[in-house]
Amino acid sequence: MEMENDNKSILDQIINNHQAEEVAKLDAVEIITNLFGELDERERDVLTRRFGLGGNKKETLEEIGKIHKLTRERIRQIETSSIKRLRQLENLDNYLSGLKNIIINLLEEHGGLMEREYLFNNLVNFSIGGGKSGDSEIKHKCHFDFLISKLLRDEFEAIGDSECFKESFKLKYQSLEHLEALAKELLEKIQEIKKIFATEELVNLSKELPTYKGNEEKFSPAGNLDISGILNSELFKEKFDVINGNKVIYSILQAAKKIEQNKFGFWGINDWREIKPKTINDKIYLILKNSGKPMHFAEIDEKINQISFDKKKANAATVHNELILDEKYILVGRGLYGLKEWGYQKGTVVDVIEKIMIDSGRSLSREEIINKVLGQRMVKKATINLALMNRDKFEIVDDGKYKIKNNNSAAE
Repeated sequence: MEMENDNKSILDQIINNHQAEEVAKLDAVEIITNLFGELDERERDVLTRRFGLGGNKKETLEEIGKIHKLTRERIRQIETSSIKRLRQLENLDNYLSGLKNIIINLLEEHGGLMEREYLFNNLVNFSIGGGKSGDSEIKHKCHFDFLISKLLRDEFEAIGDSECFKESFKLKYQSLEHLEALAKELLEKIQEIKKIFATEELVNLSKELPTYKGNEEKFSPAGNLDISGILNSELFKEKFDVINGNKVIYSILQAAKKIEQNKFGFWGINDWREIKPKTINDKIYLILKNSGKPMHFAEIDEKINQISFDKKKANAATVHNELILDEKYILVGRGLYGLKEWGYQKGTVVDVIEKIMIDSGRSLSREEIINKVLGQRMVKKATINLALMNRDKFEIVDDGKYKIKNNNSAAE
């Protein structure tokens, strides 16, 4: 049993044992509050304003200078000297050792590289739990950013907006060569196949690429950290076991510059309309495609605004107009629309019955017709029965089945 505990990561032990004192050592706000006790009041205020640590936006040197009646250059000097003073504290490691070990643990399990926001999301989840959101979450992320980029830069290195990756953090001496190579191969493969992928599909595709096959041990580091707490979404469910077992690949997906995940959990190129919808029509299509069933135009409008693809608000009249004008949407009931690619056909119920009879090539019973029409239209059976009474279009043959009147293509 002792060996089992030895094999557990520091983070596993903290979380499993719920050691409040240790968990507090991961709380960036708590850490900085304690650290800033080593500074005077002006130094604390300058750093708090400069890095947005009070929960407000980051302030410029000039803005802070006006408050303190000092030049922007003097504020810059105070900022620099205050950070230097914190970095030279003899007891700095007492404040930061717990957090430093957790970040090392997280980065190692992700292959040494994590996209900035993805790393912060993990840290927020482990330090204050997944229930926090909004202003509290933003505030904690600002604190983590300050600690990692200003006080822990001997261990971790910030990566700017590079050719392959978005802004990220990596272990100081981590080689990125194999990570960049896989990101490039994956991007080329997605562009070649020209389709969107679920996470599991993209993970499996990554494992077929030359870089992965040639460096498999580098993409499979030891560790069993559970990151499922950051993967919750109201719109889709990720397979936690797939991501937990392939953290390096998943970290590359998060960090890769031109690869993005849409609101419904599918991955593709960041400028594809199915990944980042640009128009109201794009949003309608995405909503319908991912619902998998027809929806009322007012419900589509509500869903677009609920998901909030961007800051633009939709309205029901505009949504309805797009649905009417675009042939890829089919009216299948009162205000209900489906996608043509699902097999729906345009036209009235009479038109649908006629098309069904032509496609079947034979006469059909009332029950067969009703079942087939209900696959095309969300109408009452009485409406279908009424349409079948159209004697200009349909007639009943000797066995009680229906056929198109005077149409030799619908054989008895």
